[in-house]
Amino acid sequence: MAFLTHLLVCTFGMGSWVAINGLWVELPLLVTELPEGWYLPSYLTVVIQLANIGPLLITLLHHFRPGCLSEVPIIFTVLGVGTVACTLFAFLWNVTSWVLGGHHSIAFLVLTFFLALVDCTSSVTFLPFMSRLPTHYLTTFFVGEGLSGLLPALVALAQGSGLTTCVNVTETSGTTQNPETTRAMDTSQGAGSTLVSELAGTAAQVVHLESRYLPAHFSPLVFFLLLSFMMACCLVAFFFLQHQHKHWEASTEDLLASQITLQPIRPHKEKDLGPPGPEDSGKGQEPPEEKTAPCHPARLTFIYLLVAFVNALTNGVLPSVQTYSCLSYGPVAYHLSATLSSMANPLACFLSMFLPNRSLPFLGVLAVLGTGFGAYNMAMAVMSPCPLMQGHWGGEVLIVVSWVLFIGCLSYVKPAVLSLGQLKGRSPPQGPVPMTNTWKLGPFKVRPVPKVTEPVVGSWEAEPSM
Repeated sequence: MAFLTHLLVCTFGMGSWVAINGLWVELPLLVTELPEGWYLPSYLTVVIQLANIGPLLITLLHHFRPGCLSEVPIIFTVLGVGTVACTLFAFLWNVTSWVLGGHHSIAFLVLTFFLALVDCTSSVTFLPFMSRLPTHYLTTFFVGEGLSGLLPALVALAQGSGLTTCVNVTETSGTTQNPETTRAMDTSQGAGSTLVSELAGTAAQVVHLESRYLPAHFSPLVFFLLLSFMMACCLVAFFFLQHQHKHWEASTEDLLASQITLQPIRPHKEKDLGPPGPEDSGKGQEPPEEKTAPCHPARLTFIYLLVAFVNALTNGVLPSVQTYSCLSYGPVAYHLSATLSSMANPLACFLSMFLPNRSLPFLGVLAVLGTGFGAYNMAMAVMSPCPLMQGHWGGEVLIVVSWVLFIGCLSYVKPAVLSLGQLKGRSPPQGPVPMTNTWKLGPFKVRPVPKVTEPVVGSWEAEPSM
């Protein structure tokens, strides 16, 4: 039964970000098909941050009308909308509309907003529900949340999206050669080009190499249908998990009633003349796991700032410029960095599970290390389309490794910080909800604004705090 519960919790946690993570790993294929091109990640980042209106509304309702919201119907609604939106994505992802003098993927962006609304809202509803379960299921939940990046990445690797090959292309120049010329090399055409004229008076043919995208092993339609299947599995897992939770509540109430009934007839081992004092009753009612060390304001402030900073980098700043950072090294580098960095998230959660380290200085150093890799990624994006070591295999390896370590280091910080804050067991207005909203506030302060002139790098503007 315990294994089944862990499996349900893991599947339930996978539904938190599987849809948006699926969009990110599919971008190497989508940027070649949709009219937004390289600007697509910037548009997606803006749309995803606008969807933070969902957790903001839930937080306001928790603050002004505590107890008016129940997480269970909200979670059912969230998972249902996510399943339907992923299904619609399969058939509408490449539908474009003529807006403001050009073709734009309006249906794609609208469905992205709904998926982002689902995933952002899950952060302030899933954790409060998990606070009702025993403590040891929280790590399993974060493992499932990490799998929301791993499974779509594995599907994208199997799909082979974004890969290219070089083919010989022959073009006719339309010019007539000198009768004395039978075969000549035209050096003005550049490397890899040959000017061929076999007969007098015929048009010259130019042969050169051209990069062509390889067809994917299966289409985005199949990919998005697989995403909808994953969301449906999360919905089913939550349904059974909710039923198990009701049984836990019933057994807990029976246990408490038994303790209350047996308390008056317990034999007295020591001197016991008279009713128990307040100290004795306090000792009998207070569980030992509730004793937590006081959290100083400076420590708590640092934790919240660390949460906001890490989230700003991983969910707001860097993903919007990943195309500029990686695609200059080639589609293969972009494809591998997008998929392998998504795999680094669950691996970091597994590492946090088996090798936990709750030292605040260690987490600060790890955040600084991840920030260093993020700074390199941003520098390569700024230098696009001519970054360092372009055209050399070392540059491709370095950018892929940098993205993987950037995501891995900062992904380790997330569950560690939540455990460090000792939020388990507190009521939602004091525990998971403000922490997860701080997690959402980070990318909302710095939003990318895509330029529409030349594909070098997006501009940035500072947003006022909410």
